[in-house]
Amino acid sequence: MVNYGTPNASAATGTKNRVADSSPYSGICSVCLDGCPGLCEIGKSSFRGREVIYPSPFGKVTAGAVKTYPVDYSHLNIQGTCIGAIGIEADSDKALFTNVSTETEIGNEHKVKLKVPIFTGALGSTNIAKDNWEGMAIGAAISGIMVVIGENIVGMDHNAEFKNGRVVKSPELERRVNTFKQWHDGYGAVVLQQNVEDGRLCSPEYAVEKLGVKCLELKWGQGAKDIGGEVKLKTLERALELKKRGYVVVPDPEDPVVIKAFKEGAFREFERHSRLGMVEYDSFMASVEHLRKIGAKFVSLKTGAYRIADLARAMRFASDAKIDLLTIDGAGGGTGMSPWRMMNEWGIPTIYLQSIAYKFAKELKAKGKYVPDLAIAGGFSLEDHIFKALALGAPYFKAVCMGRATMIPAMVGKNIQRWLSEGKLPAEIKKYGDNLETIFVSAETLKAKYGKKYPEIPAGAIGMYTFCDRLQLGLQQLMAGARKFAVKHIDRSDLISLTQVATDVTGIPYVMESDVKEARNILFGKM
Repeated sequence: MVNYGTPNASAATGTKNRVADSSPYSGICSVCLDGCPGLCEIGKSSFRGREVIYPSPFGKVTAGAVKTYPVDYSHLNIQGTCIGAIGIEADSDKALFTNVSTETEIGNEHKVKLKVPIFTGALGSTNIAKDNWEGMAIGAAISGIMVVIGENIVGMDHNAEFKNGRVVKSPELERRVNTFKQWHDGYGAVVLQQNVEDGRLCSPEYAVEKLGVKCLELKWGQGAKDIGGEVKLKTLERALELKKRGYVVVPDPEDPVVIKAFKEGAFREFERHSRLGMVEYDSFMASVEHLRKIGAKFVSLKTGAYRIADLARAMRFASDAKIDLLTIDGAGGGTGMSPWRMMNEWGIPTIYLQSIAYKFAKELKAKGKYVPDLAIAGGFSLEDHIFKALALGAPYFKAVCMGRATMIPAMVGKNIQRWLSEGKLPAEIKKYGDNLETIFVSAETLKAKYGKKYPEIPAGAIGMYTFCDRLQLGLQQLMAGARKFAVKHIDRSDLISLTQVATDVTGIPYVMESDVKEARNILFGKM
């Protein structure tokens, strides 16, 4: 049997084994030497302790699980065909991949149109999300997709103002919302996620009433998890307020300057007590109704890789509340916040979770129940992933949520701009030119579209637009190969399983059994 995990050594935690042949289950070196500096996770944890639970440097990286599961989306292949054309006239001059429509829309009464059937993961209060927000938000707006503002932005906004425990001003949330809205051209939307903390601070009310946000997302199962990082608090009153809401503030014992600042109300390190949101039917229905009453036009729910009973609970609640979108996030994806071992060893992997969700949706529909539009998240990055996820879950899954994959282009673009200004452009990039227009293949397209406004587009946004353009073109090619010329025509018949176990998990026919009846009719029937 294969060991699917990689215990005790990982680039994510900055750890490694001293010898090549470690114990397959424990990950401990086959010969553990007294005198080793302690390079493995156990060794490093001996002096850095709980710090090693998280990918590092915390708050400045995104991290993705490395566990190999028995079945994943690579065990599915996309079916091609040489006949027909669905969604377009079957004419060789018209059935071109450039004529494939990748547009879709999600929602119940309030529809959100997407140019490409993807949207970002929740981009929360970590430094990496905050520092790359312009690239991601503007990039999403000009690419025509949704961007999701993550949980607890108000709670982590040190310049936020509160009155009677309710937020009345949050410059950081205002910045995030307005950055997208200034570039929005009809496709996509900005979505604000909320957790327990946000609900108590009335973040949704502030976002809808003051900032004009129309789309709100509830998040199940967890509260804020902001652990570690650097915080500069302006006043003791503000510090006491945070402490009252669950923060434990600790001065650095080795830094007398920080100790002095601690006494004056400026703190260097903090730990947030995670507050778990308890899921109950009545409270969920009341929460959805409340969001609609305060003016939300589009209400979604984000749930995680919980047990199957919880998936059923999410789908039943979402059905009864008639929400617009249910996003299901499977194990094996990435995040900037979760413990490393938890990311690898906790939860139901994405393909298993989506396969079960498809069955539940089909059963709900058969019983005449409302099925909200569904989206899947958990490790997706390229166009074949999008196609497979939409096909596996058709017709219920309408979009794919991409977390790390939509953050990377914004980071790369931002860094290219910085390297250009510093004269430190890496050789592998410099070979394409020494300015943004020659390096980014989509820059001229944006320049032609936006004219005088083009210089206001940060390179991070150009990077994200260029990536989304690649996804769109790649998806068009795959869809044309399947002879499906609009997203709504993609279905489960467009896939085959490469292994019998993949068939057992997904219900997609095994390649050696797919099309057998039709093939025999072609071989031996009348032509």
